[in-house]
Amino acid sequence: MARAPCWALGWLLLACLLLRAEPLAVMSVDVGSESMKIAIVKPGVPMEIVLNKESRRKTPVAVALKENERLFGDISKLRGSFISCPVAFRYFQDLLGKQINNPQVALYRTRFPEHELVEDEKRQTVIFKLSQTVQYSPEEMLGMVLNYSRGLAEEFAEQPIKDAVITVPAYFNQAERRAVLHAARMADLKVLQLINDNTAVALNYGPRVLSLFMGDIQVFLLHRPSFSFQNIMFYDMGAGSTVCTIVTYQTVKTKDSGTQPQLQIQGIGFDRTLGGIEMELRLRDYLAKLFNDQHPSKDVRKNPRAMAKLLKEANRLKTVLSANADHVAQIEGLLDDIDFKAKVSRQEFEDLCSDLFQRVPGPVQQALSSAEMKLDGIDQVILVGGATRVPKVQEVLLKAVGKEELGKNINADEAAAMGAVYQAAALSKAFKVKPFVVRDAAMFPIQVEFTREVEEDDKSKSLKHNKRILFQRMAPYPQRKVITFNRYTDDFEFYVNYGDLSFLNQDDLRIFGSLNLTTVRLKGVGDSFKKHSDYESKGIKAHFNMDESGVLSLDRVESVFETLVEDKLEEESTLTKLGNTISSLFGGGGHTPETGENLTDSVQEEEESLAETAKEEQGGKQGQKSSAEDAGEEQGEEKQQSPPPDQPESTPLKEEPQKKEEGEKVESQDPKENKETTKEEEPSKSSGASTATKTEEEKKIKAPKKQKLVHEITMELDVNDVPDLLEDELKSSMKKLQDLTVRDLEKQEREKSANSLESFIFETQDKLYQEEYQFVSTEEEREEISKKLSEASNWMEEEGYAAATKELKDKLAELKKLCRNLFFRVEERRKWPERLAALESLLNHSNIFLKGARMIPESDQIFTEVELGTLEKAINETMMWKNETLAEQKKLSPAEKPVLLSKDIELKIAALDREVQYLLNKAKFAKPKSKKEKNATKPDSGKNATATSESESTIPPTEGKQEDKPEDISPAEEPPTAEKAPGGEPQSDSGGYMFDQWSRT
Repeated sequence: MARAPCWALGWLLLACLLLRAEPLAVMSVDVGSESMKIAIVKPGVPMEIVLNKESRRKTPVAVALKENERLFGDISKLRGSFISCPVAFRYFQDLLGKQINNPQVALYRTRFPEHELVEDEKRQTVIFKLSQTVQYSPEEMLGMVLNYSRGLAEEFAEQPIKDAVITVPAYFNQAERRAVLHAARMADLKVLQLINDNTAVALNYGPRVLSLFMGDIQVFLLHRPSFSFQNIMFYDMGAGSTVCTIVTYQTVKTKDSGTQPQLQIQGIGFDRTLGGIEMELRLRDYLAKLFNDQHPSKDVRKNPRAMAKLLKEANRLKTVLSANADHVAQIEGLLDDIDFKAKVSRQEFEDLCSDLFQRVPGPVQQALSSAEMKLDGIDQVILVGGATRVPKVQEVLLKAVGKEELGKNINADEAAAMGAVYQAAALSKAFKVKPFVVRDAAMFPIQVEFTREVEEDDKSKSLKHNKRILFQRMAPYPQRKVITFNRYTDDFEFYVNYGDLSFLNQDDLRIFGSLNLTTVRLKGVGDSFKKHSDYESKGIKAHFNMDESGVLSLDRVESVFETLVEDKLEEESTLTKLGNTISSLFGGGGHTPETGENLTDSVQEEEESLAETAKEEQGGKQGQKSSAEDAGEEQGEEKQQSPPPDQPESTPLKEEPQKKEEGEKVESQDPKENKETTKEEEPSKSSGASTATKTEEEKKIKAPKKQKLVHEITMELDVNDVPDLLEDELKSSMKKLQDLTVRDLEKQEREKSANSLESFIFETQDKLYQEEYQFVSTEEEREEISKKLSEASNWMEEEGYAAATKELKDKLAELKKLCRNLFFRVEERRKWPERLAALESLLNHSNIFLKGARMIPESDQIFTEVELGTLEKAINETMMWKNETLAEQKKLSPAEKPVLLSKDIELKIAALDREVQYLLNKAKFAKPKSKKEKNATKPDSGKNATATSESESTIPPTEGKQEDKPEDISPAEEPPTAEKAPGGEPQSDSGGYMFDQWSRT
């Protein structure tokens, strides 16, 4: 079999890579309680907010479900408010990660009594029940919204989008964050990161102008503070909750990238139920009371549809009262065709929400407490969120922070979406952005708890419960932690739980849910000790990871052993020395003898990176110290493992240095053991310095070296807060949402087909009465078409509403086929005047050009007789075809198929123009003969002299360069040199004049 050439295989590989290339655009979704904002970045386009189908920059988070219909956004709000209120779902984010007995579920039932909430028997979570067979979880509802947002983004970007950054409230716990990830997976979105909305706002506020290196993308972010050192407080009151964040902006120095801007989340305070929706609900109830007072025999509270109308009016009224002292609320046909009208003042509104305004300073105090700061250290307070536009909120907040004014120089609605899409570009492989170090913080502390049997002084045994802090409150992430269990030699279990949450009030604790996260059961610990009985145990190491989304996971558990090995006396080979030298240059350390289960390189590298990063970190808050009693009883250790600060700029979250916090490392009481641990962690640091003297020492007998062995431990995880969805359940939900999407697309396609058929019927019926259509048709033909159109119209009214898409398309195709000849005749007659005029003009100018060419003196002639004869023949043939075709067309009836076709006229024009352009190009590239050359050739007027002159002076278009060209016109076709006549002469002034004349015409 013949082998394919290498270049063919290369092109095949390139084609495969192009086919598998991932989409370049990325998106962000700022999912708020009431509305969402979507932003995209794609090559050649800066960060931009996506417009929805109503050309609005924000879309309500609402889903309307009714039988076979599903609507989103503004349409769903309208439909849910006025037509099918019980199936319009909003504010369902409050139910994510909540069990049925959560106070937040009870609050949702109070606010929206029209929805039926039932318990999921497997997970004890919440389910929306629409009917006996149709029900959806809050994750599925959010998945629908995320899928809809991706559709809007793809339509706006005009390309598929897979990667996204999604914002979540900073107070979301582990169960709520996992629920959002499940929803994104149901929507088939790849989540680059769940970013806290307050962090996204801070990122948007930080830099003023940043550039993306790929293409010509310029990313403009607003309001750059001076990066000396600033503490900014962001007060975000949205529709459902309030979050206050303290952010520190500064510059940090890294080894490779130099000075970089950085933001660090210092403190966070929140109120889950303080937001605009609570104000609107109170205003709605007040309007309902006014209506009942006006009509004592009616009770509007018992009508869900009327209450939905009042809620919509309350939302409008709240917005208007922010700028006016009073306003009139009015609704037509509120209940039983009774119109409602009432005047409401701003003072009345503030009295209704007086207790809510008293809660405004609460998040500020919480944020200051968690950041361990005072108000004097805050440089500026920035307002974010729609509810901060209420004047009373600003008044109370200004008094609480003690500032002269509140900052309003940021887009309160779009800041989070713009910051998140910048982070999406930074995390995507398709873009490279200027680095901006982001150090987010985990609000809730997490600890590891375990029980161990200890021996008392009287030699009796008892169980002691131990706790180790894994992540402190406000600990930065992403980061990795390792906790070591030193006194277990058999299988055991430990628990991962939330730490001290005393900073939360009782209401927040009840909403928070379970304080127990995971139970971890380890199997194979005893077997590892039996298998490596000759080795010294260095403990059971559990590796934890809190990723960029703030989600905690247990990566692996390992049993680590250590033994002493002696180096061989023979000298290493040259190749081995070279490999060790190169390895030491890149921090790989010296050579480690391999064994069957030597898997310790990754562990060692993680511990080394911890030690190096901890030395580089400057400043930071002091953490809580572990008790001396626990440290003495359990020689455990926690090691913070963070990525080095010199990672690639495209992933800024992974390049930030992590804090070394006190209390997160439980020191061993044995100083000798500490020394050994230090030596273990730093073999690669000293390897580079000792490379120079290593060669001579290798020839001598060395002291034994330590070798690590790692045995993987099997672990079983039991989730204790909210059980995760099983893989089968996730796939079932994905299929359910995909089926809904397919159904929506089919419905849209059917509606499009029905509209096209109706439009064609009405337009064609109207055309039959137009003069130009009557002129080219007979009475019988029009009657037949009209009859078919009437039958189709009647069919549409009687059966068309239930017809399938294919049937509608077939009906339309049948009507188009019937009217095809009529439409063709009309279209041809519309084109004739323009096409014939163009042909007539070309014939006239071609004749003028031919006459001028024949008038050129023989001494200056550049065209051959063959060329001029060819042009003359083309002109005559074209003229003859035009006259004969027009004469034949006149003999035909207008209702017959025409013989004069517009496409034939276009072909004749193209053929004649090609002949003329051929001669023009020849004249264009002919070099004029100088006067001296003309005088020199007069004595020798023979044919040979003339031929020689032509060969020396005429430059063929394929070789010569254009000189003295009158216009920048590219030649249509280069004339072949074989057709040149032997008596031709260079172009004269007459030829140049003809070329100018043709160009002008």
